Amino acid sequence: MSVFTKILKRIISEKKTEPTAQKHQNHPSWSTSWEALNTPKQYDHLAAKGYSDNVIAYRAIQLVARGVASIPWLLYTKNTELEQHPLLQLLKHPNIQQADGSFREQIISHLLICGNAYILKTLNPKGEPVALTALRPDRVKPKMTKHGHIAAYEYKVSDKKYTFPVDMLTGACQVLHIKFFNPLNEHYGLGPLQAASSAIDQHNAVAEHNLSMLQNGGRPSGAFVVKPSEYGPSLSDRQRDALTRDMRKAYEGATNAGRILFLEGDFDWKEMGLSLKDLDFIEGKNLSAREIAQAFGVPPMLVGIPGDATFSNYKEARYHLWEDTILPLMDLIIGSLNHWLSPHYKDALRISYDADRIPALALRREASWAKIAEVNFLTVNEKRHAVGYGDLPTGETLPG
Repeated sequence: MSVFTKILKRIISEKKTEPTAQKHQNHPSWSTSWEALNTPKQYDHLAAKGYSDNVIAYRAIQLVARGVASIPWLLYTKNTELEQHPLLQLLKHPNIQQADGSFREQIISHLLICGNAYILKTLNPKGEPVALTALRPDRVKPKMTKHGHIAAYEYKVSDKKYTFPVDMLTGACQVLHIKFFNPLNEHYGLGPLQAASSAIDQHNAVAEHNLSMLQNGGRPSGAFVVKPSEYGPSLSDRQRDALTRDMRKAYEGATNAGRILFLEGDFDWKEMGLSLKDLDFIEGKNLSAREIAQAFGVPPMLVGIPGDATFSNYKEARYHLWEDTILPLMDLIIGSLNHWLSPHYKDALRISYDADRIPALALRREASWAKIAEVNFLTVNEKRHAVGYGDLPTGETLPG
């Protein structure tokens, strides 16, 4: 006796004892809401659905954050580079638990996820900064005055609260708040992950659909149609639920893929699903993935989206990632740190970096060197100075 025969016999026996029968209808055995559900724009939801569950957003954030973290710090006093200084040591070793790379990666990841990053500086008894710590953005809350100015930052972890006041005259505070522009809120930034949340929801929905299709053996959905018979006009709600439950147990899932479905009596199977070609899931998935990458300023081919992925194009894509996304973020971080940390020292310090040491920017260096090499109004030594080299004894003459 087949599985379906057992199910049918049990339903028939229940039908005989059913007190009333419903009117003849072809009821679907599920309910569907067509309202679009978007990911809530709180930090924890964004981090879970956007960063943890979406491979495109995860890869884009990793590319940008690790790129910023790989740039070496430089420190200057006026025009002189310093190789040793307490501030340079602090930047390279921000706290006892993190190296510089992981610290910067955490800061940039916070910015890209929610548009806000908070850094706490720990001061010694002399008032000198000795440690820098990244604070999780959802645990930091600005405390406002009645005039709308930030009076303090409150950091809450577990059941403990820490308050760091803001000097209302100078703006000095132990907490540095780095944020992206937000047109609707002057106190909280707007992150790329928030802007891309709808595209991320679409991309995740396609992935979940494909997983569900795989778990059901790639079989499209359909409907059982029960024809009127001697046992009654149709099935009751209780019988439909029992049939749905037993059929799922017998035929759904990867382990049941390919099993033959037997229909007996007055049951019929009606195909209702659309093909992958009709729904065009692949193209829709690539389109939403492209939108996610664009929100982070990452060329699509760098996150695995199909396209013209030749070596030349890949080299150009890496160059534009650094030129248009990574370096502007590094400039934002450096500008904030200069304003926040330099006043602790008396040497008119300036934090910076050397873009010529970045391999991905070789295209820019090659173009610059080619232009310098072609001019005929500079001496050899002047050209060497322009590209960072010293003098030659015979380099004071103009090209002949």
